[in-house]
Amino acid sequence: MKAFEKGGLRVRLAESAADVAGAQALRHKAFFNRDGLDDDGFDGYCDQVLVERVADGALVGCFRMMRFDGGHEICRSYSAQFYELSALESYAGPMVEMGRFCVDPEAFDADILRVSWAAMTRYVDENNVEMLFGCSSFKGTDADAYADAFAMLKDRHLAPRRWWPQVKAPSVFRFAQALRRRRPDTRRAMRAMPPLLRSYLLMGGWVSDHAVVDRQMNTLHVFTGLEVSAIPPARKRLLRVAAA
Repeated sequence: MKAFEKGGLRVRLAESAADVAGAQALRHKAFFNRDGLDDDGFDGYCDQVLVERVADGALVGCFRMMRFDGGHEICRSYSAQFYELSALESYAGPMVEMGRFCVDPEAFDADILRVSWAAMTRYVDENNVEMLFGCSSFKGTDADAYADAFAMLKDRHLAPRRWWPQVKAPSVFRFAQALRRRRPDTRRAMRAMPPLLRSYLLMGGWVSDHAVVDRQMNTLHVFTGLEVSAIPPARKRLLRVAAA
């Protein structure tokens, strides 16, 4: 993916150890609200995407992409630590795990998410990717705070049975079962939905029927998949316009 600029932001791939360390520092700041490096051992297998402010070169957002030739390699993914993904092992097309997406807590710019999707679109097109997947996180581990959001996921966005992720993590919230009778308040649900997950859902993404309780990261996260062929044509056009 070649570097590009949009709306005062520059997007590029990390080119050096210093670039990767910068991404790890931003992730630690965003996830743990303190200085340090967030290094989980997967960075060496990933392409790191950096979003920088053109005016001063500050790193304001980042995420990483890990490529797989097909589902037979999915056991190597970050997500496979938390979800039993054997159903996806039969997926034949190229896949990418998108992870560690974060924005500098001091950078209040909605364009960061937009240019990130533009970068993902370029990356997907250049690598002929057929499925995006990863873990989408809710801040905190209080499932009650997200009851309407989880009820909406249960009603409208569960994974197709052929790709159904099974429970693997020791601590999970089985929201599809626990909230089977709850009808979500749409407005509250959308307010509580993480922006990245909201974007996936608008494009036809789907999720696991349970959330993993990750106390180390202080999050609840759901496995999220998006088949590129399922993205509505109008939204594909908008993404490609943004990526141009």
